[in-house]
Amino acid sequence: MAKKGAREIVAMICKECKSQNYVTTRNKVNMDVKGNGKLELNKHCQTCKKVTSHKESSKLK
Repeated sequence: MAKKGAREIVAMICKECKSQNYVTTRNKVNMDVKGNGKLELNKHCQTCKKVTSHKESSKLK
């Protein structure tokens, strides 16, 4: 069985309307090596009703 110690749960927040839309996990070891350390993805926002950039936040609502 694989260990789950290197992954952490993060919330994805829309950059435009600041609403929390998604909850996902990320690998702490790989993300810290890249530079900025924040996960950023293009996802569909239900509030804005379009595809926007979502950034990682450690606070879960």
